[in-house]
Amino acid sequence: MPVHKTVKLNTGAEMPTLGLGTWRSLPGDVEKAVAHALTHGYTLIDTATGYSNEKEVGEGIKQSGVPREQVFLTTKLGNTDQRNVAGALEASLKALDTPYIDLWLMHWPCPMKKEGGADKEWDWRNTWKDMEKVYKEHPEKVKAIGVSNFSVQYLQELLKIATVIPAVNQIESHPLCMQEDVFEECRKHGIAVTAYSPLGSDQAPLVEEPVVKQLAEKYKVSPANILLSLPVNRPGTSVIPKSTKTHRIEENAKLVDLDEEDIKALSELEKENHRRFCTPYWTGWGAIGFPDLK
Repeated sequence: MPVHKTVKLNTGAEMPTLGLGTWRSLPGDVEKAVAHALTHGYTLIDTATGYSNEKEVGEGIKQSGVPREQVFLTTKLGNTDQRNVAGALEASLKALDTPYIDLWLMHWPCPMKKEGGADKEWDWRNTWKDMEKVYKEHPEKVKAIGVSNFSVQYLQELLKIATVIPAVNQIESHPLCMQEDVFEECRKHGIAVTAYSPLGSDQAPLVEEPVVKQLAEKYKVSPANILLSLPVNRPGTSVIPKSTKTHRIEENAKLVDLDEEDIKALSELEKENHRRFCTPYWTGWGAIGFPDLK
């Protein structure tokens, strides 16, 4: 299947396929990484209030010299800001030093208190309603809204009350955590998917998997390139590998066209290993870390 260069969102906008993720990218490093990525072919930058680096990401965009309108910028609403959506948007705009955000995501469906712990008196569905309100009233400030870390069940609950269909659902996805059920649900409703942690977690060193190495040899690229190519060989999907190393940022841009047998072989890893390393998230909401759905 051919690697696509952009993903068309349900807003009509074109979102770049390959982006730079900035989770765990520290101030001092992330500015250089963002500037380097933008001057080496990347046009999508992904950050979040919860990463505590929006200011530095904004500085990196400025340092690159690339015009703002040529950058697709994604950030996310923090869990502790779910009661103050409008104020959180203004804070992100100020930190990023930008007049608008291309894509704004609800980071998790988990309202949290500023002082810590789950905010059990607030419903994340109300957060989405407030995001819709800001989006409709201030299209000059936020071009699209979406969600992150939403399972099929959460998407279904959201769609019961949504007047704006999310443009994107950003989820962990790699051969040990394919989340095919989420992809199918998103496709059904015209929601694009962004895959994070495409190389797997610290618990799952996917670059060492024999099938990944075999495909890397077949295509004359690195094992990481094979893993990064998997999402973008799927319709409506983008990928956001994270790195602050300039040579790695450049290397990650070498995406290849995988055939159906390649994709099948990579997908089989999840079944063979009988486990999924999808990101756990402890919020105080309970054993699975999310509010119960009623």
